[in-house]
Amino acid sequence: MSQDRHEARKLRSERIRFKIRQVANQKMRLSVFRSAKHIYAQIIDDTKGETLVSASTLEKEVREQIKSGGNREAATVVGQRLAEKARAANVTQVVFDRSGYLYHGRVKSLADAAREGGLEF
Repeated sequence: MSQDRHEARKLRSERIRFKIRQVANQKMRLSVFRSAKHIYAQIIDDTKGETLVSASTLEKEVREQIKSGGNREAATVVGQRLAEKARAANVTQVVFDRSGYLYHGRVKSLADAAREGGLEF
């Protein structure tokens, strides 16, 4: 049963990425991955195929600020950290790729924190 759930998320992710490619207009993509214990975010330049900026709950600076990596507070810290790194890399506009996850809970907290940090999407 768990395999079916993961396959369904992958299908949703592919559908979302197809729509993002149609709308992106040379913007970078903010991609999110969440597991039970951690959350990861990265800004990807799809034209070059490279990751420009990344942040996760595994980083030392983030781990010092959080108790657990699998909650909304941790996602907020990761979103803020990602926005700081993006500003340093001169990235201001991105397209949000939720990777098949619902826009709720940790994914929404990360997105809101990135917006407050200066990213536009």
